[in-house]
Amino acid sequence: MSVVITSSRGQIVIPREIRKKLHIVPGKRILVKLKENQAVLVPLPDDPVEEFCGVFKDGPSLTKALLAERKKEREREEKKAAG
Repeated sequence: MSVVITSSRGQIVIPREIRKKLHIVPGKRILVKLKENQAVLVPLPDDPVEEFCGVFKDGPSLTKALLAERKKEREREEKKAAG
């Protein structure tokens, strides 16, 4: 555990061991959020689209559900128009 001191502008230096472990390099974007009475630092992915690509692949397919719903709707509309 490391203790850091804030500067007059509220800045801190993240210890080297933590920067290495979290792959924090100059220019890295970091989310700072408040959780209860703690500040939490979360390094953001360099390419968020690439990072989250496929994150829902094991869940239900929203595309298939949408296409099925549209098919049902089209069938209802055809029945309504025919009779």
